[in-house]
Amino acid sequence: MYQDGDFRVSRRQPHGERWVLVTAPLTTHLIHPADSADAAWWRHAVIYQIYPRSWSDASGDGIGDLPGITARLQHLKDLGVDAVWFSPFYTSPQADAGYDVADYRDIDHLFGSLADADAMVAKIHELGLKVIVDLVPNHTSDEHAWFKAALAAGPGSPERDRYMFRDGKGADGSEPPNDWNSVFGGPGWTRVTEADGSLGQWYLHLFDTKQPDLNWDNEEVRAEFEAILRFWLDRGIDGFRVDVAHGLVKEPGLPDYDAELHILDGEIKDGSPRPPMWDQDGVHEVYRAWRKVLDSYGQPDRILCAEAWVRPQERAVRYVRPDEMHQAFNFDFLQTQWRAADLREVIQSSLEAADSVGAPSTWVLSNHDVVRHASRLGLPVGERRPNGIGPDDPQPDRELGLRRARAATTLMLSLPGGAYLYQGEELGLPDSTDMPAKYRQDPTFIRTKGKEIGRDGCRVPIPWEKDAPSFGFGPGAETWLPQPEVYGEYAVDQQVGVEGSTLELYRTVLRLRHERQLGTGGLQEFEGLGDDVVALVNTGQGEDTLVVANLGAEPVALPEGAEVLVASGELTDDGQVPTDTTVWARLA
Repeated sequence: MYQDGDFRVSRRQPHGERWVLVTAPLTTHLIHPADSADAAWWRHAVIYQIYPRSWSDASGDGIGDLPGITARLQHLKDLGVDAVWFSPFYTSPQADAGYDVADYRDIDHLFGSLADADAMVAKIHELGLKVIVDLVPNHTSDEHAWFKAALAAGPGSPERDRYMFRDGKGADGSEPPNDWNSVFGGPGWTRVTEADGSLGQWYLHLFDTKQPDLNWDNEEVRAEFEAILRFWLDRGIDGFRVDVAHGLVKEPGLPDYDAELHILDGEIKDGSPRPPMWDQDGVHEVYRAWRKVLDSYGQPDRILCAEAWVRPQERAVRYVRPDEMHQAFNFDFLQTQWRAADLREVIQSSLEAADSVGAPSTWVLSNHDVVRHASRLGLPVGERRPNGIGPDDPQPDRELGLRRARAATTLMLSLPGGAYLYQGEELGLPDSTDMPAKYRQDPTFIRTKGKEIGRDGCRVPIPWEKDAPSFGFGPGAETWLPQPEVYGEYAVDQQVGVEGSTLELYRTVLRLRHERQLGTGGLQEFEGLGDDVVALVNTGQGEDTLVVANLGAEPVALPEGAEVLVASGELTDDGQVPTDTTVWARLA
């Protein structure tokens, strides 16, 4: 392991009116101890997210499907990931692209059948990968059999108690039960028409009107979801990503909450009360029960990963205590500005928080809910992350965004713990930012009348072959969301085997991450390369790996004797690390 004073660096610095060459020793401090070399698979796995609508279409209807996915799984094996996470493919009216589930035990006809799912899972396991599926427990579709039964049964019935039905305020019940709004815009309550034709109760939907919230104080709801877990575990599923994991339990009495709050930006500040719809302590009882179900299946571990937009980190890591979930997405890292100080702080605080409960940290830069980081990082530093980018918005710098995205990913994959990749990021795909309004389908765009652009731009079908119809996505030319013409440049067949391509960078970095066992390594911060540099040493399980990410304006020299293993971009002629570039090096 590297010891203080073992290495020195030479760099130019101003001295009066001239520059001089200064040689200085480098020092480190430990920010994360190494995990055991035989740590459980999920503590260091790289997991690749497939958005089924947009990965590969075998049927030719312009929508991705399970047979299409199965036919292209070798891509993931060649890429070097460890597991695949699927966004929902359950039976659904698709009001929110499958996050409105009508039947948790069947496959939507858009994607195929249960037999197709079984064949896909078998193929994934044959390739030596694991399978994670989405679970949506905060709400169902309004076309779920339970909700239909609730409408038919009427107020006070056991069927209605499965959901969050309440009487309205006012003498005639014409006002919503409280002032909560939907994450997608507009009110969070909808009034129903009772069987006799009269206006009746209201039901809560923190998302779309077609996504009624379940009542997690109801024992039947809890028992049903434990049975759903077993249904998929019995079919060989290796784990679950839990949607809106922080939202299941609401504060008793459903009090008003007049502070502004968004699911993606919900930090509690200045002594404000905890939002009554998010991160209630009761959710942890649910996940302890689920953990017992998964543990009953023995080895290798079946896992739970929380989509929990929770701050501060001390509350977020409560979801990954030893008897609860295995992982939680690190959204603080995703939202960090492209500044060295910010990145150093979030890496250290994330690891410290996870270490405090004995859990691995996870790292993620893109997913199906945010602007792709190849576009996001092409926007001015310091601005708030946009919820989608439209043709009338300031456009990202595509070249700058990709350069920074490659550097950010190379930094991310050097970090110990788990990591998540979103389909197409290995190609360097930008968001579709010029999509006409008529094609947009995100309920956020619809419910806010276009004020919020929403997530369609990151969900466009990915390109496989530059000169094929729909860039090889399927046999037809049409896709459910239109592909930008520029996507042809990013197609898989334009990058395979091409030195310097983003795809080959990902393959190289993932191979080295596994070979050097960085996922279970310890981490030291390397000091002495400048304030605009993130410099780390990952101890792996043997040879140390130096990681240098330069976010400054001037090139940075590597320590004397450092041997470059991989770089996110070209180095200078004299071997220095230019701006917006990350290097891994062997410390000789």
